[in-house]
Amino acid sequence: MFKLRPAQTACMALVGVALFWGIAETSAKDSEEDLRALWRDPTDITSRDLMYGQGGKAHAPAGTLVFVEEDPDGNSPKFVVKDSQGVKWKVKLGAEVRPETAATRLIWAAGFMTDEDYVVPTMPIQNLPKLKRGSEFQVEGGIKDARFERMERKKLGLWKWSSNPFKGTREFDGLRVMMAIINNVDMKDSQNSIYEMTDGRQYVVSDLGATFGGTGSHWPAVTPKGDAEIYNSSDFITKITNKEVDFAAPAWPKMAGVVPVIPLPYTLLTQPVRLFGRTAAPNITSQMWIGRDIPRDHVRWVGGILKQLSHQQIQDAFRAAYYPAADVESFTKAVEKRIADLNQL
Repeated sequence: MFKLRPAQTACMALVGVALFWGIAETSAKDSEEDLRALWRDPTDITSRDLMYGQGGKAHAPAGTLVFVEEDPDGNSPKFVVKDSQGVKWKVKLGAEVRPETAATRLIWAAGFMTDEDYVVPTMPIQNLPKLKRGSEFQVEGGIKDARFERMERKKLGLWKWSSNPFKGTREFDGLRVMMAIINNVDMKDSQNSIYEMTDGRQYVVSDLGATFGGTGSHWPAVTPKGDAEIYNSSDFITKITNKEVDFAAPAWPKMAGVVPVIPLPYTLLTQPVRLFGRTAAPNITSQMWIGRDIPRDHVRWVGGILKQLSHQQIQDAFRAAYYPAADVESFTKAVEKRIADLNQL
């Protein structure tokens, strides 16, 4: 039988150790690169400009905008325009405009990837026909109270809340906490996008319009969006254990605010529920786990990031959405209270 000499054995052992560490290092490196697709350390958080968000002032819509086409998808009126540089913009109208823009600012401030959204009070648009949806927002020669979303990124597809490369990490759980902070009650997988960028992929919650209202715990009305009074009066943390934290959003719908809706098979509820909007029972019941059983140390981690934001920065997130001054202050105080609650855990 062939036997290895001691020197050969030692040499092979060293090679094995080297290979192990090489694989371990590569895996760790790959894991770190993957994680950057979801979250990047906001080392400049105290100086981040929440008036303009991830895209900055340089990317804000400007110059000559020309109508391209209407977008029939979704509940909100939308259409596409192109600027003088050839960049396309998705223009959204209606109730989601302001809360979505404010939400992107806070999500980005915490280090997560977002869309580049801007609210513009009035904007001239060439060749704008009478819109099939949202014509009430048209003014002479243009549009008012619109959200402009830059469309430069290449979309690769969707990602799922229940199955993704980041599930179980503190960063993914931090994103779950952020959804609770902004009372996001519309977290369908179809709202999540994967983009290809020059510096890698980005995993983005790409529709944050159903935010800053209630927790979804009403029936049958559609969840209010961007309502300072309702947001301020809504619950935030509902349960704390030694290891985990539960949040109120999204919550079970309740009949007249009292009786929980009895869960029924999705197929039985789909059509009738559509009459009351997309944020009703089937959608919320499938999302509830996102705000539940989040590790306490992961909650504290994202709270520690957010507490670095100044009062001015949080105000700017809502000023960017052109909320009235009273609403800006009301939203700001509510968000600050939630951040303080996270840091008291």
